[in-house]
Amino acid sequence: MFTLAQISDTHLGAGTALFRANFDAVAAALAAEIPDIIVASGDVSLDGADSEADMAFAAASFARLPRPVLAVPGNHDVGDHPDRAPRQPFDTERLLRFRRHFGQERWVLDRDGWRLLGLNSQVCGTGHPEEVAQADFIAEALASLGDRRLAVFLHKPVFVTTADDPLFDYWSVPPFARAPFLPLLAHPALRLVASGHLHLHHEVARGAVRFAWAPSVGFIVAEDEQPDLPGARPCGYLLHRFDADHVETSLVVPDGMERPFIHQVRAEAYPNSDLLKAQPDAA
Repeated sequence: MFTLAQISDTHLGAGTALFRANFDAVAAALAAEIPDIIVASGDVSLDGADSEADMAFAAASFARLPRPVLAVPGNHDVGDHPDRAPRQPFDTERLLRFRRHFGQERWVLDRDGWRLLGLNSQVCGTGHPEEVAQADFIAEALASLGDRRLAVFLHKPVFVTTADDPLFDYWSVPPFARAPFLPLLAHPALRLVASGHLHLHHEVARGAVRFAWAPSVGFIVAEDEQPDLPGARPCGYLLHRFDADHVETSLVVPDGMERPFIHQVRAEAYPNSDLLKAQPDAA
């Protein structure tokens, strides 16, 4: 029925050529076989949470793609829960910067019997007014779903292991903030939950629902910085093919893709910041 390319964790910055070659390879692949929809699942920018220039450069880069892009924000775009990112907590200023360059951070697109839902994982658990607004947004999206099937896109996965995992870690939505997502996860129309952030490619089916982690376009993270996380470490993107009641997901690794490790380029990527010195903040 239609195809959707999910691009994640491009980490494009105005002041460095890092990761641009991979983005260009993805752009060329999308131009050669144009999907119906393009979604960016966060961390579009290298440091847009603090840099207007990085966010503007990322937006200009995505504007070269053959379709308009629906984007959700990542921690490098709008910050994170203050316990996880005390130097870059999610706040209004960062959110408004993202909106100026990429549009609304949560969105609904209805197409061919499907509802695609984009959500902001970075607001979860912060107590910001947008957290309540998003919970209301989710409830309304479900109330008006009708007989459509449902696919959800966000930066962080809702959970890494199970929805009731109590671990408050860097990698997923805080467990105490998952309540608005539970009706989504339990809904009989749900078929896909697609996220990024982990710089890993991993897919698992739970009943009729496929949970897909998109790899990073930009870089990979060493295994010892992600203990116990499953998945492979390519650089590429996901292509989702939607039919009447099912989503088929494929990994696409365009020709010429590099696989830089973040620990090898960290000093160049973030020369004036200690943000990425702690291992969990590498992605």
